[in-house]
Amino acid sequence: MSVPCLNWDDHTRDPEGFTRALGQCCRETGFFVLENHGIAQALRAQVFDQAAAFFAQPETAKRPLSIATNPHNRGWAYLGSESLDDTSQQTDRKEAFNIGLDLAPDDPRVLRAEPFRGVNLWPDLPGFRDTMLTYFDVVWALGMGLLQPVARDLSLPPDHFAPYFTAPMATLRLLSYPAASGAEGEIGAGAHTDYGALTLLLTDGTPGLQVRPRGGDWQDVPHVPDAFIVNIGDCLMRWTNDIYVSTPHRVLPPKHARQSVAFFLDPNPDAVVAALPGTGAPKYPPVTGAAYLQSRLSATYKT
Repeated sequence: MSVPCLNWDDHTRDPEGFTRALGQCCRETGFFVLENHGIAQALRAQVFDQAAAFFAQPETAKRPLSIATNPHNRGWAYLGSESLDDTSQQTDRKEAFNIGLDLAPDDPRVLRAEPFRGVNLWPDLPGFRDTMLTYFDVVWALGMGLLQPVARDLSLPPDHFAPYFTAPMATLRLLSYPAASGAEGEIGAGAHTDYGALTLLLTDGTPGLQVRPRGGDWQDVPHVPDAFIVNIGDCLMRWTNDIYVSTPHRVLPPKHARQSVAFFLDPNPDAVVAALPGTGAPKYPPVTGAAYLQSRLSATYKT
């Protein structure tokens, strides 16, 4: 089963048709490619350029921003610090940098040390912060736009999810995969499913991303220039009582260095994720967004 391609323009030209197509993707593949999303090419290019500049810095410049010393899922993850596939001994061969909702140090939520309510860590690179926050906001808006046809597909009001994402635990994650070293058993990112509601991913076109549809084998995700790759995360699968599927995926070691930019749209920390109306007897107990995300992150990072 190939990864379908949707046109975001259709959500206004033919909302019913777009909703049907989106719902089919969410139920069957859990992945789709989204074209004509409206996010400027110039901004996307700036994000990749700034990310490349960050990762090109020496470790001494990145180490003070380590995610290992930050309880709010922000900062730099060094090469070899994560193992996304918890069924194997493989260590991911990638670096990452996480940016969350931008909060001031005197924000009451920060002062109360609420879960995932911390300040972002910023490198000393001209334009980096402004570029990333601009991009964060426009992709957040696109994700919220996609949740409207998701709600319609589930026979809910279009704005059903809006109250759950007013100040989300969204994460903008910059990713850098060095070229394969040739070592046996190497992996860029181990087989896993994403944790949140939706993931919106840009890649530089370098091959490596694969998905494994339920009952199928691994297959390459096509690169469509200027398009997002969107997938369902475990939180939304849980919310829909397994009506939607969160599909395993991985990144193979690339022949050449590879960059990607992921935006993980997780709900507010205090949002209660419980089986939606009309989805049948609940398969999972209710859980807050923060508790669920923490449980997943704790299994990912190496000590």
